[in-house]
Amino acid sequence: MVKQKTIKTEISLTGVGLHTGKEVKMTFKPAPINNGFTFVRVDLEGSPIVEADANYVVNTQRGTNLEKLGVKIQTPEHVLAALTGCDLDNVIIELNASELPIMDGSAKYFVEALEKAGIEEQNAKRNVYVVKEVISFTDEATGSEILIMPSDHYCVTTMVDFGTKILGTQNANMKSISEFKTEISDSRTFSFLHELESLLENGLIKGGDLNNAIVYVDKEISAATMENLKVAFGKEELTVKPNGILDNLTLHYPNEAARHKLLDVVGDLALIGTKIQGKVIANKPGHFVNTQFAKKMAKIIKIEQRNYVPVYDLHQEPLMDIHKIMAVLPHRPPFLLIDRIIEMSESHVVGMKNVTMNENFFVGHFPEAPVMPGVLIVEAMAQTGGILVLSTVPDPENYLTYFMKIDNVKFKQKVLPGDTLIFKCDLITPIRRGICHMQANAYANGKLVAEAELMAQIAKKQ
Repeated sequence: MVKQKTIKTEISLTGVGLHTGKEVKMTFKPAPINNGFTFVRVDLEGSPIVEADANYVVNTQRGTNLEKLGVKIQTPEHVLAALTGCDLDNVIIELNASELPIMDGSAKYFVEALEKAGIEEQNAKRNVYVVKEVISFTDEATGSEILIMPSDHYCVTTMVDFGTKILGTQNANMKSISEFKTEISDSRTFSFLHELESLLENGLIKGGDLNNAIVYVDKEISAATMENLKVAFGKEELTVKPNGILDNLTLHYPNEAARHKLLDVVGDLALIGTKIQGKVIANKPGHFVNTQFAKKMAKIIKIEQRNYVPVYDLHQEPLMDIHKIMAVLPHRPPFLLIDRIIEMSESHVVGMKNVTMNENFFVGHFPEAPVMPGVLIVEAMAQTGGILVLSTVPDPENYLTYFMKIDNVKFKQKVLPGDTLIFKCDLITPIRRGICHMQANAYANGKLVAEAELMAQIAKKQ
């Protein structure tokens, strides 16, 4: 079992936003299990949170931009690439401005900060989506395409064709995520001179200088343009090197542009919200096609997870039989609604109930066409979750479990006499002060029959 990872301690960096030119302080903080990557705008009232979610992408003009309920996060792709490249699952990123610092235009400084903060495993299984068939997305307007195919690990290949003499076709390859730090992270962002002129006219790249972006000169520079560039970059002199790069930046790699495109792919695909096992091939990638592909993947994964039915060997000896359950739960027949606990960890629990015609509730609930009441399915899921939260105290027999909240309840299928119900409860947040917040699902006959988001609290018996 591969466990989730976060950082050991918080660490801060300060820089400027490439497009806004505003100074920003960014702090990486450890996050609880199943948190994912979340941005917190500490400069706004209430410190609103924006999750790294492809569904929050609002535009991809010169970068990926997120927005949730009016709260913006600009150009997070290099930070997300660093978080993925360091093989992390859960990190909180606090910001006192909308745009993340550009640093040198790569992910190098973010990787160094995360490694300095330290990496630690968490006691929860990492959720990985295993690609079983080819999935693709094509942008018909540009011809850009991304596809992912089955593989025994996560790897990425980018193929770029810029259609210019100064920078033509380039490829880059990352065979595994372990190569990100040494082969990809220090590849800097770049722009062509014709793009730069447009950006300057539109008031963008205010935080740009010649240390955080490679500028490829793909056209002759007029005297007026050169003067504008000097002002924009705060330089008294600018030159074009023989290799066609503005001023004196030295390339880290001959194919640094393709490697940076790969870096962007890794960062944008982090917006899927789930680790991926598969081989990504990106032809002429850009933020638009990257994030559209991320949205498509996130939707596919959500549908598959919704339809996924876990399989358990009901013939194996249970973790807890009815006698052990009764030693923990205060419930008694006819209101004890679980028969076995099949498995349990610090973050999840699986229970089981055999539904028979002898159930007390069938006497009055449609006796001629018996159907298990939905509220009792929810109660059974809650009792299963109660086992999990009561396992955190040394004397569970002295505690009672009370509902605090039930959200997003859905009933998918009828539960009838003869069905075997499987209940799976996963923590949404860690148990604190006896409060358990969990996602509960009920399965029968190979189908999801009910789901709910439950919150309960244990309290000592009076």
